[in-house]
Amino acid sequence: MLRDFRSRILIRVLMLAIALMLMVLMFMRQQMVFAGSLMVLVVALQVAELFRFTTQTNRKLTRFLESIRYQDFVSGFTSDHQLGHSFKDLNIAFNGVLEAFRKARSEKEEHWQYLNTVVQQVRTGILSFDEEGQVQLVNTNAKRYLGVNSLGHMEELAQVNPDMLRAIRAVVPGSSTLYKGRNFQLTIQATEMRIRGNQVKLVTLQNIQSELQQQELEAWQNLTRVLRHEIMNSITPISSLTSTLREILDHDMKVQDDHYTLESEGAEDLREGLSTIENRSKGLIKFIDAYREYTSLPQPRFRSVALKGLLENVGSLMMPELRKTPIHFEWSCDPDYLTVQADEEMIQQVLINLIKNAVESLHQQPNGRIQLTARFADSRIVIEVSDNGPGIIQEALDRIFIPFFTTKKTGSGIGLSLSRQIMQMHHGSLTATSVPHELTLFRLTF
Repeated sequence: MLRDFRSRILIRVLMLAIALMLMVLMFMRQQMVFAGSLMVLVVALQVAELFRFTTQTNRKLTRFLESIRYQDFVSGFTSDHQLGHSFKDLNIAFNGVLEAFRKARSEKEEHWQYLNTVVQQVRTGILSFDEEGQVQLVNTNAKRYLGVNSLGHMEELAQVNPDMLRAIRAVVPGSSTLYKGRNFQLTIQATEMRIRGNQVKLVTLQNIQSELQQQELEAWQNLTRVLRHEIMNSITPISSLTSTLREILDHDMKVQDDHYTLESEGAEDLREGLSTIENRSKGLIKFIDAYREYTSLPQPRFRSVALKGLLENVGSLMMPELRKTPIHFEWSCDPDYLTVQADEEMIQQVLINLIKNAVESLHQQPNGRIQLTARFADSRIVIEVSDNGPGIIQEALDRIFIPFFTTKKTGSGIGLSLSRQIMQMHHGSLTATSVPHELTLFRLTF
């Protein structure tokens, strides 16, 4: 049997040609008409065989493409190696492609298993679902936070944990929200992406209970330390002066004709001591009032605030005080149409406090300069107050936002704490950077 495909085609064509010639000759002879009719059948069979033989390549290609379509990479192409080198090379090529697909699928499955293992092991809860609420992915920690053993559709949470379902649906992509459970506090963040034409929401659930408890403990320790320091600074001299005044009364006060007399020197000492006690008591009351102010801020009333107008108002309010100094003050808003959702009076309070601090730091600076700017940076709105004063050393920079901490000889030490608290109530932040004698910058980020 011939092995070469082309040889087989040639032989079939020759046999078909011979059959056609015989058929014509038979029909030309009247006595051989019946034999010619039989030869027609032979020619038809040869044509059918030639067609079947020549279409094997198309059938092979169709089977190859179907194997790829249905991901059937187990099948091989070896049965017709005997048809020649051209078919053998084609079979080898097809088998090579299927092997490459088989290897790629195996690597993809291994990679998926690896990523799935990582996702299941991370401490952060991960949940994704499409617009219909069909859950695409949920890891072990997410199930624990949600209080379910399995989750196929988000509506299943409505019966188990409706509050969590509302919190997840309410979180805006690109932002975060807090959710407090029985044994944990979660920060819920979301992002959206489009996969194969479907909108998918990816939600992360991170337990920050321990971090919040640690920060709360540190905050209470700092507050207690400051309270103890301030109260002891007032109580200790009052107690000491009280003992001294009692000694003065015991030593200098005398009974004369059924009444007490006191020498002028002792009376003056008594007057000075009582005055000192009064001043320290007033200082303590002022400190307590400052603490009450810090702990009783009203909730902000949000509305749309044009920053250009806000900065202009702050500049106008501060101008009478600035005119008494050689300080150069300037403000700018770029672009002019910047707006934020905020309580205008509370933000004004923050900016005025920062500018006053800058003025105090520049009181002995001959070329003092304060800049108030508003701009759009990194998809956020930023207001900055900067000055070229002596600055803040790093040790103090780490503590300036602690309540009642101050580097001034006078002051309650709650101005910056109140300012940061106001910014937190606006879902923003207040940060500070300083290079001594070059630049001190306070940044409000919305």
